[in-house]
Amino acid sequence: MRLELVKRPQQSALFSAVSPLIALGLTLVAGAIMFLLLGKNPLDALYYFFIDPLLETWSLHELAVKAAPLILIAVGLSVCYLSNNWNIGAEGQFIVGAIVGSMLPVLFPAFQSWIVLPLMLLMGIAGGAAYAAIPAWLKARFNTNEILTSLMLVYVAQLFLDWLVRGPWRNPEGFNFPETRNFHAYAILPEIWPASGRAHWGFVFAVLAAVALWFVLSRTLKGFEVKVIGQSPRAGRFAGFSRARMIIFAFLVSGGLAGLAGISEVSGAIGQLRPTISPGYGFTAIIVAFLGRLNPLGIIAAGLVLALSYLGGEAAAISIGVTDKVARAFQGMLLFFVLACDTLIHYRIRLVRPLVVRAGEAKAEEVEAGHA
Repeated sequence: MRLELVKRPQQSALFSAVSPLIALGLTLVAGAIMFLLLGKNPLDALYYFFIDPLLETWSLHELAVKAAPLILIAVGLSVCYLSNNWNIGAEGQFIVGAIVGSMLPVLFPAFQSWIVLPLMLLMGIAGGAAYAAIPAWLKARFNTNEILTSLMLVYVAQLFLDWLVRGPWRNPEGFNFPETRNFHAYAILPEIWPASGRAHWGFVFAVLAAVALWFVLSRTLKGFEVKVIGQSPRAGRFAGFSRARMIIFAFLVSGGLAGLAGISEVSGAIGQLRPTISPGYGFTAIIVAFLGRLNPLGIIAAGLVLALSYLGGEAAAISIGVTDKVARAFQGMLLFFVLACDTLIHYRIRLVRPLVVRAGEAKAEEVEAGHA
C-alpha cells in the first residue's frame, strides 16, 4: 500500500487564490500549538508576534526596513523560479553586493561627493549579479546543478566577509572590533521621512523593482519567454527561445537585485560592514517568493508579512521570553504550509493497494494455462 500524487485535470481557481491565506491560517494554528507546548499563552504570544509590532510609528518604520531586502531579493528570485532556475544562493549574492558596494567608503574614505552613493548602489548591483553569474555559467555550460553551486557559494561569501572585517578592512580606530570604519555622510542611504523613523529608500527601491518586474513579466515578450521556458522548455525551443541565455538572464536579474538589497541594507540600516549583516534574508526571501505566488505585486504583501515575523520574534523574545529561533520556526512552518497547499491544489492523493495473488489462485492459473 502506498500513496501517490495524481495531477488534477483542472485546478480550483478559488482555492488557488486563497491558498496563501489558508497557509497563513494553518501557520497560526500550528504556532499556537507550538507556544502551548513551550508553556506560553498562545493568545499572548500571537499578539506580541503579529499585533504589538504594528501599534507604534517607529515599529512601522522598522517593518519597512526589514521588508525592503526581503522584497528586493524575492522579486529577483521569482524570475529565476518562473524560468525553472533554482537560485538558492541569494544570501551569498546579498553579501557580495554589500561588500563590493562598500569598497568606496571603506577603501577611499577621503572621496566624499554626492556621486559616491549612486556609485555604491551600481557597484552593489554589479557585485551581486557577478556572483550569481557563477552558478548560471556552470549550469548553462556544463549543466551543473544550480541548487548545489549557488548554495555552496553562500558559505564562501560569508567566510570572505568575516575575513575582510577581521583583517584588511578592519577599522584602525575601532578598538580591535571586527568591523569596518563607519560610512561617511555621502555613503549613507537617506531616510524617507527623517523626522519620524529609520525607514530608508531601500523600501522605495523594493517597491519600484516589484512594479517594474511585474510589468516585464506580464506585458513584455521577455516575460512571455520566461514563463514559456519555465513551463515547457521544449515549447520554448520550438519558439526559438534560448535556454542558456534565459539561465544567464534570470540569474543576473536575481543576483543584481540581491546585491542592491545588500548595499541598501549596509548603507541604509547598518552604516558599516560587520561579520554578520543579514539574519538570513536571502533564505527567508524564498518563502516570500512562494507566499507571493511568484507574482512581484504579491511579493510586496508577502515581504511585509515575513518582515512582521522578524519584528514579532524580537517583541516576543522581550515580552514572553522565547528565543529568536521561534521566528525561524514560524517562517519554516509557513513555507511548509504554502507548498503543501499548492501541492494539494494541483494534485490529489490516491491510495494504491498492491495486487495480491493467493498461492491457490496462481496455481489454478498455471493449470489452466497448461491445458490450453
